[in-house]
Amino acid sequence: MDAHQKKKIAPIVITVLIVLYYLLYFCLVISLVPVVLKVVLAVIPAALGGAMIYVCMERIKEIDGGEEDDLSKY
Repeated sequence: MDAHQKKKIAPIVITVLIVLYYLLYFCLVISLVPVVLKVVLAVIPAALGGAMIYVCMERIKEIDGGEEDDLSKY
C-alpha cells in the first residue's frame, strides 16, 4: 500500500460513517412523522449525504494529484 492509498482511507471511512448516520436519521424520521413531512425531511439528509460523497470524491482527486496538504494553498 503506497502513501497515496493510505491517505485515502480516512476520508472514505468518515464519508461512509456520516452517510450511514444520515441514512439512520432518515429511517428514524420516516417512522415518526406524518406522510406530508416525510418528503420534506428526507431532502435534508439526502442533500447532506450527496454533498459528503462529492466532497470525498474531490478530496481523493486532490490526493491523487499530489495535493495532500490543503493548507499549502493559503
